[in-house]
Amino acid sequence: MEATSRVLITHDVGLSYHQGHQRIHALRHVSLRVEAPEFVGIHGPSGSGKSSLLYLLSGLKRPSVGWVEALGHNLGAMGPEARNRLRRQMYGIIFQQPFLIHFLTAAENVAVGAPRPNRAGVREAERLLARLGMSSLARRRPHELSGGQRQRVAAARALANHPAILLADEPTASLDHHTGQELMSLLCEYCRTSRALMVVVTHDTTITAGADRIIQLWDGQQTCEDDPIGSARQE
Repeated sequence: MEATSRVLITHDVGLSYHQGHQRIHALRHVSLRVEAPEFVGIHGPSGSGKSSLLYLLSGLKRPSVGWVEALGHNLGAMGPEARNRLRRQMYGIIFQQPFLIHFLTAAENVAVGAPRPNRAGVREAERLLARLGMSSLARRRPHELSGGQRQRVAAARALANHPAILLADEPTASLDHHTGQELMSLLCEYCRTSRALMVVVTHDTTITAGADRIIQLWDGQQTCEDDPIGSARQE
């Protein structure tokens, strides 16, 4: 497969760790394929393995069993530096916590995600913040922003490098419903226009209403797959 192929695959992956003398299985036998421009939602209750799956998809964790392929690269076969470089160049990740740099402004935090911190990167940061209703707050630092505002900055940063793969972990958890819908609208619009693939993990089923497919996780296992749009496409 060519490295430019915009496909994300897990094959029978599992993730486990030791807690004292007990072996905990965070994920078992999860297989999925996401191909751009596709939006896949991962649903499940707290503790079902949603965030663990996102960490495997991003290469931040390596599976205990199975393998993950991103854009033609086997993430487990890559060294840490190569994985970091791929993630920096090709991924946009929205974590549950915003992880902003406290001494930078909102615009500067977004520009950090751009390929180059030049004038074009700053302009793109300002455009993304405006799209999320944050223009008037672009010069404020994280401690001057609410939790929801910080999350919007983090979402804008994830888009700043025009990623081929967009991953989001409960991206609207700290937002009110209206703002959350605006954020999801931006992410979906980006996915379509840039022909990126997007995986969103959440327990809030309303934010994945526009997904092409939904994957259900329960106790670390893939219980079922629902394709509400695919059946309509075949009619």
